[in-house]
Amino acid sequence: MKLYLTKNTFIDTSKGFDISIPLEGNDQNPRAWYVDAPTIEPVRTEQFTGSVKEGGAVNFRNIFFNPHGHGTHTECLGHITEEVHSINQNLKEAFFTAKLVTLEPICVINGETIEEDFILKPEQFKSLLNGIETEAIIIRTTPNDESKKHLNYSASNPAYIDVKVVHLLNKAKVQHLLIDLPSVDRESDGGKLAFHHEFWGVPENPQFHKTITEFIYVPDNVPDGDYILNLQTAPFENDATPSRPVLFAIEKE
Repeated sequence: MKLYLTKNTFIDTSKGFDISIPLEGNDQNPRAWYVDAPTIEPVRTEQFTGSVKEGGAVNFRNIFFNPHGHGTHTECLGHITEEVHSINQNLKEAFFTAKLVTLEPICVINGETIEEDFILKPEQFKSLLNGIETEAIIIRTTPNDESKKHLNYSASNPAYIDVKVVHLLNKAKVQHLLIDLPSVDRESDGGKLAFHHEFWGVPENPQFHKTITEFIYVPDNVPDGDYILNLQTAPFENDATPSRPVLFAIEKE
């Protein structure tokens, strides 16, 4: 189906690019923050077995996972505030203008730990965001092989974003940030979470409507450029929830 944005531009709802990572109940599922693999297993009691294969009438399975540690998720400022504000209450819309960009993290030496960090720096964003406005930015990092969908990132010091990038995002009116890394901040930073705090304005100027989506995966066959983002989220009353972001190319008649 065509949904018209203007008289001559539209999106085709049958041609979306799903950039989420499905949740699997095994070690092939990506993970971070030292959590074990998620589990999906039948309910088993003395009176009932939730598996048709094991003789039950239906498949009736429990799912145990952590939204931050087990794949694509969208979070609000409740992730870093004393009160656990709900993403379900604060994300009011589902469609946004969006720009997809591909960036290679820059290797630097972290003086505090004397180890290599890979960082997305402000200079990488300046030309991409110069003079534009977009409600969402989707960041695909390189290298971009499919192993990203199965990695255990714990204790690996993954790439992250320099906090100075927030100024450029604000200038471009970005409200929703999506990235294919487990976090926008350094894995071990002493609890500072500088990018999270700056992006959400916590505590001085809290931005309840802004979101961060982590652990996406954008295949190489999806070109950089402008899209319409449909940010689908599960209705969990929690600071973060599993999500399914879908990109739609903007087409012309």
